[in-house]
Amino acid sequence: MLKKIVPVLLTALFKALGALPLVAVQTLGWCAGWLAWRLPSSYKNRAAQNLKQAFPDSDAQTLRAAMLSSGQLIYEMPFWWTRRDDAFLNAQVACDNWQQFDEALALKKGVILLSPHAGCFELLGPVYSSHYRSTVLFRPPRYAWLQDWIIQMRTRTQLTMAPANQLGVRTLVKTLLRGHTIGILPDQVPVEGEGVWAPFFGKPAYTMTLVQRLQQLSGATIFILGAKRNGLGKGYTLLHKKLEYALPEDAVAAASIINQEMQAMIAQMPEQYLWGYNRYKEPRAKSQNAKTLEQT
Repeated sequence: MLKKIVPVLLTALFKALGALPLVAVQTLGWCAGWLAWRLPSSYKNRAAQNLKQAFPDSDAQTLRAAMLSSGQLIYEMPFWWTRRDDAFLNAQVACDNWQQFDEALALKKGVILLSPHAGCFELLGPVYSSHYRSTVLFRPPRYAWLQDWIIQMRTRTQLTMAPANQLGVRTLVKTLLRGHTIGILPDQVPVEGEGVWAPFFGKPAYTMTLVQRLQQLSGATIFILGAKRNGLGKGYTLLHKKLEYALPEDAVAAASIINQEMQAMIAQMPEQYLWGYNRYKEPRAKSQNAKTLEQT
């Protein structure tokens, strides 16, 4: 019974929040972030440590801004998940060059979008898919019913969600081989055996090798994306960079390049990165189900 009721309640809550004006949603998030800033927590402590690791000269105000940004991201999520008016969504995001994606897709080898957990990365899927067919990789939650709800909420006419498992990876491969776009957040820690240790802001971080393997298989063009928040109710700016070269065959070298590109994007909005994420943790062991899938 609970599995049926909770998704209905979550959907109602998300639709209610998503119906608010953007400035109201961001203000609520600002308040939530302010509380997180004022109250002690392991997330706040880790955010302070990771921020100092990346930017030793940063001060308390930068950490405060990052905590406020984290709160805004949480409240912006319903706004981007529930809105279906593509013209309205695009009006919130300034992008000075959509043609570069047209040109890359015209090569028929697919496009790989990489974005760090910075700014409002949740808007990238809805806005980009309003222009181009795409598939986005996401980390499935522990409960299957919650995964189904997330897929239902985030899927759009041109946007498909792929869970971060073997079946999801196969979906990514098929998408690229059809000449379409995939999206990945590469600053997540993959499971053991699916990454290598590479520097991230000067400290070893376990980094996924999936991006390199997908590009080698498809020859896809890689873009680095970021959605910088411009202020309360002032929309966003789509930051972008095209990688003009293929990733090297060496896995560590490829992962190091990806981390460098993530660092460069984060440096454009350090106060909007999720510094509280445990980027330097040890990878968890791969589940037996995942190992079985690999053998089939």
